[in-house]
Amino acid sequence: MASDRIWGNPKKQVVLLDTNAIMMMFEFHVNIDDELTRLLGSYHIYVPERVLKELKTLSSLGKGKQKRLAKASLQLASIYEVYTGFSDLDGDDAVIAAAEESSGIVVTNDRELRKRLREKHIPSIFLRGKHHLMLE
Repeated sequence: MASDRIWGNPKKQVVLLDTNAIMMMFEFHVNIDDELTRLLGSYHIYVPERVLKELKTLSSLGKGKQKRLAKASLQLASIYEVYTGFSDLDGDDAVIAAAEESSGIVVTNDRELRKRLREKHIPSIFLRGKHHLMLE
């Protein structure tokens, strides 16, 4: 893996973060970078444009803990590259469309979204035991 940092790796896996995946980093104190390195080795994280819109809405209209988590998540999401497009779709549909287009893996804890991803044969990563991620 050290050679990846020096020479680059053209086969980096695309990873897309769902809204609750970003928020779980703060809620459960999960270091997503360490966990993704453990699972995938080389990867590149994207945040779909629609997920950023959801976080902005939650950070302004949410209440209590949800609002605080959304504000922190919005700041964290700014360090990742934005996956543009599909902003006219709702959150889950936009994430699925981006994953299909990029052949990416989706990080989410949303059961309904995970079920839809399975039906479309799109791999997902979810939180297991409140402290580590699992690839499905």
